[in-house]
Amino acid sequence: MGGCFSDVRGGKEAVGGAQARPTVHNDAVEFFYRSRGAFPLFSQLELTMSASNLLDLDVTSKSDPMVVVYAKKSEGKLEELGRTEVILNSLNPVWIEKVSIAYQFEMVQPLIFHVYDVDTKYHNVPVKTLNLRDQEFLGEGSCVLSEIVTKQSRSLTLNLMNKNWHGGMRKFGTLTVRAEETIASRSVVEIKFRCSHLENKDLFSKSDPFLRISRIVESGGSIPICKTEVVDNNLNPTWKPVCLSMQQFGSKDTPLVFECFDFNSNGDHVLIGKIQKSVADLEKLYKERSGVNFVFPTSRQGHEKVLKGQLFVDQLFEKEQFSFLDYISSGYELNFMVAVDFTGSNGDPRSPDSLHYIDPYGRLNSYQQAIREVGEVIQFYDDDKRFPAWGFGGRTTNGTVSHCFNLNGSASDFEVEGVEGMMGAYATALHNVSLAGPTLFGQVVNKAAEIASRSLSSSNNKYYVLLIITDGILTDLQETKDALVRASNLPLSVLIVGVGNADFKQMEILDADSGPRLESSTGRIATRDIVQFVAMREVHSGQISVVQGLLEELPGQFLSYMRSMDMKPLTFHAGQPSTS
Repeated sequence: MGGCFSDVRGGKEAVGGAQARPTVHNDAVEFFYRSRGAFPLFSQLELTMSASNLLDLDVTSKSDPMVVVYAKKSEGKLEELGRTEVILNSLNPVWIEKVSIAYQFEMVQPLIFHVYDVDTKYHNVPVKTLNLRDQEFLGEGSCVLSEIVTKQSRSLTLNLMNKNWHGGMRKFGTLTVRAEETIASRSVVEIKFRCSHLENKDLFSKSDPFLRISRIVESGGSIPICKTEVVDNNLNPTWKPVCLSMQQFGSKDTPLVFECFDFNSNGDHVLIGKIQKSVADLEKLYKERSGVNFVFPTSRQGHEKVLKGQLFVDQLFEKEQFSFLDYISSGYELNFMVAVDFTGSNGDPRSPDSLHYIDPYGRLNSYQQAIREVGEVIQFYDDDKRFPAWGFGGRTTNGTVSHCFNLNGSASDFEVEGVEGMMGAYATALHNVSLAGPTLFGQVVNKAAEIASRSLSSSNNKYYVLLIITDGILTDLQETKDALVRASNLPLSVLIVGVGNADFKQMEILDADSGPRLESSTGRIATRDIVQFVAMREVHSGQISVVQGLLEELPGQFLSYMRSMDMKPLTFHAGQPSTS
């Protein structure tokens, strides 16, 4: 179906590497559950996938496949575990992105694998945001996780099936799944590669080279762990640095295969040459400032042609990449702030149809549910459990509409005590504040940014999270973007929780997962993504848990700030073990 990440532009992007990859498992979620007495005995695994002879549904090109992995729960419901990247025009794809899963030996863990051909119009759209109903279904495979891990090779090949196919009997290809146990390590190697005198594989221009790095495994095969971006029309390319974690390359002596390809938009990338070297070998090349020649396999068994083209290591250094828990356990604090929507679009609080209606029989309204469910999660990570709490879009007791008023009604103190304090302040505010409008986020974002900014002068061990609970109809979209862009270099994240059944497209714009980073009205680009959006209707429908939804991106946002500021855990000593 053309492209997505596999179109000409998207297919040229780098994939994999320690910096690009999400945390193997979400430390914040695991830490929360452990605090509730849940101590599962499990091994953390990564699943790597490849396929052969997939169904070709495209007319002028080959399919652009992606795998979605599900865990099948006891009631038959499918829980999505992750997605691979999309491979350009390939019926025999080898995916680089891994899918993480906790293997619990005492449980039967059925897995379902769906393979899709992704439509061209979704080029450069992050795979996690793709609507699967818009993609062509290529086939399904299933197994139990223990079937994979008990194999000597730790890999299993599944025949793909397609129950929806009405074209008669045919084969839908195979999917091979390999499981590897993850290694807890902070060690990361950042490497900058360049090449010289590459052989030209194009007739009317120069080659468009990229590197693919794979690790050789005990069984003799190899697993791709990273690929660089494509450098157009260049026989002497220099690529952006890649980060490889110890988890990816195993040890410094593990052999790695470096393959240089000429990119072709039809997916038939042409091998320019390859090299087998370990990280230890790369360190030697870097110190000696020398290059190594590529080789090309010949038709004679075991013989290789030595090429003129060479690979150089222009930069190589080791660094430590700390986990979310490394910081939290060392004394870093998360401080939460809350802002509640009091605009008229929520409906008259006296009406049972209102999102703000207080039920006389004690049934919680949408905002109370969100405060209760969300508050339980966020107060766990808040050190003193005292929250700055504001309302916005309401007409206060002095008759003016305020877009940032203290929820507890106090003129000076804006903090409330825990979830119960928040619930009480909210109920009191409904009696004292009239719903008004318009819906403006800008002032509460600026207020939160002001608090986060002030903390930098007194303490570097605080990170702030602003929780906005809203019905989703925003008036000052550009002003909010401006405020978020300004705040993107501060120790601040913004969690937006949507209540009700409104159209949340504006919230999804602010959550830059589905597009480029936010841009201000002056053209400034956000330093990093600081927004996470969760719709409570998805929580209540069972699609996601409130814990998973809220904490999905927070560790990554927290770490992106700490790493950008080169901040280390407060009590870190070089010899201490990793907590992740």
